[in-house]
Amino acid sequence: MTGPLAEVAAVFLRLGCGAFGGPAAHVALMRREAVEKRRWLEPQAFTDLLGACNLLPGPSSTQLAMALGQRRAGRAGLLVAGLCFLTPAALLSAGLAWAYQRWGGLPQAQGVLAGSRPVVLAVVAQALASLAPTALRKPGQAAAALAALGALLLGWPPLVALLAGGLLLLAWTLRPPGGPLGGVVLGPLLPWAPAAGAPAPPPGLGALAAVCLKLGVVVFGSGYVLLAFLQSELVEQRHWLTPAQLFDAVAAGQLTPGPLFSTVAFIGFLLQGWAGAGVATLAIFLPSFLMVAALGALVPRLNGSPGARAFLDGVNAAAWAAMALLSLVLGRAALGPAWAWAVALAAFLALRRGWEPTLLMVLGALAGWALAA
Repeated sequence: MTGPLAEVAAVFLRLGCGAFGGPAAHVALMRREAVEKRRWLEPQAFTDLLGACNLLPGPSSTQLAMALGQRRAGRAGLLVAGLCFLTPAALLSAGLAWAYQRWGGLPQAQGVLAGSRPVVLAVVAQALASLAPTALRKPGQAAAALAALGALLLGWPPLVALLAGGLLLLAWTLRPPGGPLGGVVLGPLLPWAPAAGAPAPPPGLGALAAVCLKLGVVVFGSGYVLLAFLQSELVEQRHWLTPAQLFDAVAAGQLTPGPLFSTVAFIGFLLQGWAGAGVATLAIFLPSFLMVAALGALVPRLNGSPGARAFLDGVNAAAWAAMALLSLVLGRAALGPAWAWAVALAAFLALRRGWEPTLLMVLGALAGWALAA
């Protein structure tokens, strides 16, 4: 590769190997590279591109990398930027899964994992606090969040709860004065309430790809919303993972640079080895490549439609509610002994003061190791 394409590869491979800190940190690093250092585009154009990516489901920081690569070097730049940004995280996550399977049963390793789980809970709680002003800022968004929370407590799948939140805010926005609302929106979704079923058998590669492909299409909001879908799909419905394994997969995603969606590489390895890690990663990121390629034609339509904007605002509010419920579920699994409560509280306060999640994950793991020793 030469010229702009080589430049795109160098920039995003370096970011993929060193971009710790979550989506906000990723965006800041990309802005410094693309706007301030290399002058690929003007500041306002960067802001517009970021806003467009936030309208799409999937990992927004990875999609921003793809969009910047496309802006610099066309469709080939989109592909190269996306692959260079996500591949290091996926490989590291799969490598951590290999080590987890090999040594995770040792007492010292169990202490490390037990110490990292309260930090994961604190990271999710901090994300909730940070996202609340955006997710609940408009009239009707709180009602959409409550409706989604109620649907989730009734056992509805997260996708249906997100649809309910989006439709509720859409109806709120477009309703005639004094018109009906709740029954019109939620009535058609009632048949989606699930019945109890038997656990599914262990997945093959096809089943794993199908689940990850669906998640890549339907997960709106931050990467932490993905955790609610993983909890529902893989722990509660299909019983492919235990809650502790999901916790540990999330911890691995926090310890690696790049997108949190690379957590699926850890999960894929646990389920089907290296092939599972590759299939899961490809399936969950494939929709993002396709959507960013169509971004130029899609975004003007979405931005010009009050109904589309209202629906997406409702989905984001419902996603916040799904994260809130997930934090309660995770809390039951992580906060047993008193020291775990202390670690979670200390990590949350440190996050509020700007500490890096990766550093706190390491400190929590060391605390758990010391207690186990």
